[in-house]
Amino acid sequence: MATTTDPPRRDELRARTPRTPRRRSIVRVRWYTYVILTLAAAACVFPVYWMFVVSSVGSEAATQLPPRVVPGGNFPELLRLVFETVPFLRSLFNSFVVAALIAVGQAFLCSLAGFAFAKMTFRGRDVLFLVLVLTMTVPAQLAVIPQYMIISRLGWVDTLQALVVPGLVSAFGIFWMRQHISATISDELLQAARMDGANSWQIFARIAFPVVRPAAAVLGLLGFVNAWNDFLWPFIVLKSPDTYTAQIAIKALQSNISVDLGLAMAGSFLVTVPLLVLFAFFGKQMVSGIMDGAFKG
Repeated sequence: MATTTDPPRRDELRARTPRTPRRRSIVRVRWYTYVILTLAAAACVFPVYWMFVVSSVGSEAATQLPPRVVPGGNFPELLRLVFETVPFLRSLFNSFVVAALIAVGQAFLCSLAGFAFAKMTFRGRDVLFLVLVLTMTVPAQLAVIPQYMIISRLGWVDTLQALVVPGLVSAFGIFWMRQHISATISDELLQAARMDGANSWQIFARIAFPVVRPAAAVLGLLGFVNAWNDFLWPFIVLKSPDTYTAQIAIKALQSNISVDLGLAMAGSFLVTVPLLVLFAFFGKQMVSGIMDGAFKG
């Protein structure tokens, strides 16, 4: 009596047939991508280069049509006039001190507040965080008058602490660190640390902050750039040339009647160079920290 065998199943056939490894598709960058990136980079760099051209030629280069693109030889002379008109080195030092203190303060204090909002439970936490987010919608100019009244009563007018203390914490910084801590640090890890006897400060200092240090560094760099470029608040509270920041020193180069564009461009170029150096050394860390927070969020 003949026996019939069932035909092999599909899964058995798949198991018998050897699998060929799939080739990974290599994404090739087209030539026009490089053209677009080159044009975008040139558009970003040209204002800085043109600033140097005007500061090396003089005010007449700012009104030439077509614009002059070849530097001249008057840059050392204009730099000498900048340093003779205002104490520019002192202003650069003041800006560096203020920006560095604000960067460190925001990196640490905003991380601490973000950790409290993200991983600690207390009464009114959600309401306070909602109020904090709502303050980001208020224009900064509306806080100038009450902030000046507080600084005046404290006796901090015409001092650098009038710039440092209000900038140590920002609503955006707390929101940034709260979102990053919520997406990066698990509650199970913090519960295990508490079971081992760690208090809240030890958990933040030894577990949370080392994990979110790249995001805190990005926040510090952003705070440094914002404090370096700030003009309105220093212009209101600073009175004497010894306390001028770099932006106020540039304003002091201009008279009330006429503006020497060559002199102003020379001062502006000097103020821009430290930011370019900062981005050259820490630009990669800034971009990677922002992208890391974006992917984890």
